[in-house]
Amino acid sequence: MKRSLENNIKAIYLLGFFTGFMVVVPVFVPLLQGYGLSMSEVMQTQALFALTIALCEVPSGYIADLWGRRNAILVGSGLNALGFFSLLWADSFVDFLIYEFILGIGFSLISGADLALLYDTEVYLQERGLRGGAGASKSLSRLIAVEAAASGAAGIAASLLLLWSMDSVVMLQAFTGFAPLLLAVLLVEAPRPPGAGDAADGHGENARRIVDLLLFGKPVVFWTAFAIAVFGLLAVYVFWIYQKYWEMQGIPLASFGYIWAAFALTVSLSARYSESLERLLGYRQVLVLIAVLPIAGLLGMAFAAGWLGVIFGFAIQVSRGLSMSLFYEALNRRVPGEFRATVNSLVSLGVRSTFIVTGPLLGMALDSHGVQPTLLGLAAIFAPLMGLVLVPLVLKIRREQAETSPQASAPSAAVL
Repeated sequence: MKRSLENNIKAIYLLGFFTGFMVVVPVFVPLLQGYGLSMSEVMQTQALFALTIALCEVPSGYIADLWGRRNAILVGSGLNALGFFSLLWADSFVDFLIYEFILGIGFSLISGADLALLYDTEVYLQERGLRGGAGASKSLSRLIAVEAAASGAAGIAASLLLLWSMDSVVMLQAFTGFAPLLLAVLLVEAPRPPGAGDAADGHGENARRIVDLLLFGKPVVFWTAFAIAVFGLLAVYVFWIYQKYWEMQGIPLASFGYIWAAFALTVSLSARYSESLERLLGYRQVLVLIAVLPIAGLLGMAFAAGWLGVIFGFAIQVSRGLSMSLFYEALNRRVPGEFRATVNSLVSLGVRSTFIVTGPLLGMALDSHGVQPTLLGLAAIFAPLMGLVLVPLVLKIRREQAETSPQASAPSAAVL
């Protein structure tokens, strides 16, 4: 069992790498525009992806909690492989809608289940004094770093393949999409507490407990989930603006992949060293940094031109790596293991469900008003939103510290 679970950690890291190795993403907007799609239609494909995940996210997370995280990852990886393979014949708006629908189901099954399985594996090994990986906390940040590094590798691969043709990018994606499925077969289910993963209390009772945990349990859980949703939504927006922005700045298409790789490496490194930065600066200073960086990045992109505007995008990526690592670790540490996948899925649902409505509006704004007004609009909307979520989060953390330690008047390290 020990050897299987230790292999679990390595397999999840590799699975995360190949799940994040999506060579079509750095050039996805030009790819779809090459088939005659407008930015509005591009965002509609992403809205369908978000809608599919919104409908499947929580049920899939609950299924993973009940029937096993490995099973959910296995089925999700299989659907993703099918979706990527469908790119070989996709050449119309409807074809890309079908592609996004299949991926939406696949990623919803994996989302939350991989984090939960990794966390459960590390906790099980540590509780029994067995040698595991980096520990539950560092493993989550490392998984995020691995996925970001995979995105960077995909960006470099995309730029190199563009020396031949866009078809070669699609071809590689179609076949590397099967790698996560092969790795999912190697996973084993981590033992969980007795009663976890069954419906003995009834689905209704389980749902009540989850809602009670999020809304009426530990306040830090609610505000951390809220923070993940706010910062995650901004990340999704700029994710799809980047390529259009680079195009408007006159950046050559062949450079898109290299920029994407540099952006992904920035996320990877900031996620990897997020805990060390929190220990160095303290949680309040890190939260301020997480909020200031993306606003500075949006404003810099809006007013700067050419490569200087591209450079300002790195500020958003640093914030992304820090927020993903610290917020998700803080959430998973405070959530019971039997509902960890469900809660992770609920948080993702908050982002996806909002994007369903706002994604096409973002595309319309880009088509009708241009990139600069859209970036300024995002800065104006998200600056107060970040304050709305981070100020209460800091207050709740301070209260939690005061309740758990009589000497917690000063900020301690790694409280997030």
